Amino acid sequence: MGEPQDESGIEIAPGIRVRRDALRMEYVRSSGPGGQHVNTRATKAILRIRVGDIPISGGVAQRLRRIASAWLTEDDEIRIVSDVHRSQERNRSECMARLRGAIVEARKAPKVRRKTRPTRGAVERRLRQKRRRSEIKRERRRPPEEG
Repeated sequence: MGEPQDESGIEIAPGIRVRRDALRMEYVRSSGPGGQHVNTRATKAILRIRVGDIPISGGVAQRLRRIASAWLTEDDEIRIVSDVHRSQERNRSECMARLRGAIVEARKAPKVRRKTRPTRGAVERRLRQKRRRSEIKRERRRPPEEG
């Protein structure tokens, strides 16, 4: 279940390709499920890629840094670790899926908030309700003592 690869690199998200050497995969012994198997196989996958190596605009890169802040190292590198599966390939696919999801999320432009004002009717209803509550509470008070 490999990613489509050709001379222009590896597709890490829809429409985004990086050089093959920009993505670095490392495999180490996992502490995850697998019993004795886990002691003999390097199934934990660690994916590394510099944010600068991903061909995205500055705004998308900033959103990606915010979304992937838990994975970001001091030298602006995204480091994604997966050891949830027993096989190297599935953990590698898991890392790629997480990276893909973060990039897809970062590519979504934030909605511009337009200032709105309440309608005159809404303001009047709110003030009428406040006066009603005030009246109810005032009626609960003890009558003033006459001297």
